[in-house]
Amino acid sequence: MWKAYYTPTSTEEALGLLAEHGSRARIIAGGTDLILELERRQRPGVEVLIDITRIPGLDTIAIGADGRIHLGPLVTHSQVLASALCRERAFPLARACWEVGSPQIRNRGTVAGNLITASPANDTIVPLWAMDATVTLRSVRGQRTLSFDEFYLGVRKTAMAPDEMLVDIAFEPLQPNERGTFLKLGLRRAQAISVVSVAAVVAFEGERVARARIALGAVAPTIVRAREAEAFLQGQRLTEEVIARAGELAQAAARPIDDIRGPAWYRAEMVRVLTMRALRQLRDGTERRGFPERPVRLQRPREERSLFWTQVPPGLATWDGRVRHREDGPEPILTTVNGRTMAVHGAADKTLLRMLREDLHLMGTKEGCAEGECGACTVILDGMAVMSCLVPAPRAHGAEIITVEGVAAEGSLHPLQSAFIRQGAVQCGYCTPGFIMSGVVLLEEVPQPTLEEIQQAFAGNLCRCTGYYSIIRAVEEAARERARYAE
Repeated sequence: MWKAYYTPTSTEEALGLLAEHGSRARIIAGGTDLILELERRQRPGVEVLIDITRIPGLDTIAIGADGRIHLGPLVTHSQVLASALCRERAFPLARACWEVGSPQIRNRGTVAGNLITASPANDTIVPLWAMDATVTLRSVRGQRTLSFDEFYLGVRKTAMAPDEMLVDIAFEPLQPNERGTFLKLGLRRAQAISVVSVAAVVAFEGERVARARIALGAVAPTIVRAREAEAFLQGQRLTEEVIARAGELAQAAARPIDDIRGPAWYRAEMVRVLTMRALRQLRDGTERRGFPERPVRLQRPREERSLFWTQVPPGLATWDGRVRHREDGPEPILTTVNGRTMAVHGAADKTLLRMLREDLHLMGTKEGCAEGECGACTVILDGMAVMSCLVPAPRAHGAEIITVEGVAAEGSLHPLQSAFIRQGAVQCGYCTPGFIMSGVVLLEEVPQPTLEEIQQAFAGNLCRCTGYYSIIRAVEEAARERARYAE
């Protein structure tokens, strides 16, 4: 799919590679969009990937000296969910990140990548636009900061030059007199692309609106602000009549189209409905209702994650994926899989899923949809559940991977595997490895999960046989067994 794969260890090195390769190169971090587009041949001419995930310091979330919240380019949706700062001072963004994909996708996908893809249906653009966010772009030529109005030019079009890298996202935190939220309408509960989305931020002076910001997603070529609705709300009390009028004005700002997810008339009506719903929530202080206090992330506790990357020999730590021949062949991918360190040759242009199956002959990890929808290919990568079909194989260099073959201990089944058998949670069995992997990480993260947490954990795993009830019972049984042994 690509001819060269670089893993720079500094931003300057990454910018130099962008300058060298120009439009032939793309930055990759999560890769949850890019890998799929390359598989579908939707990125003609892209031959070079520059993996920035080994550059330290790019995954920070902090308030800067300017008083604004800053997100680095490697901040994932999962990190936003885990950030107390974002949950308290940027709730619309946290809520949007919760709505993105599944836990496996949120563990890899970055907010910066969501912005750069520039789809009008992308979730995190909407709240950031409502919070007047800016992006900072760097190249070897210099640095510039753009508002979202300047950055977005159309459907999947931005002002970003081929040699530029997004290095910062910045926005004002919610003030004590401000409340905000994000609402999304999809065709299913999880893994859904927005039919319509709305973000609203309102500053109050007593019972009156001092300032309102409303952004609308999936109803125009780019995200749009409902400027007339914002101006109308200023100085008003949020009565039902005022809210109804604001909904109508927001509806008038939308320019929806008919597509497979919904007709234009329906989208326009849902803009009105969601805008009214958001304003009611902000008036009544109920915007956080339904948002989990402890979102399931499908990540092992940090202290239990591998430190293997720090142990990689220095000569391999800057492996760049080029076809660089040595006497014994091309540079290998050095990785640890199920506790065994191994060198994999000839997999530099594959996905992690293909490397596991074709090169390491670990057939338990299944290919279902090959686009991050079904979860059959779920593995644990550096302590996090991910969809291996969307991870480039070179990302495994210096990483620790666990597949379904590696969850058993010393020849004994994992308690969750045993529970699957007893509960009859397996029919055709194709989806089972993915469920096992998600369930194993869930039980390490939340030893005694609630039904809601189990459902959150399995949002990215699809089964067409069991109806899920026996799978859920198996997790509950394994949790009880774990508690019994802990006593």
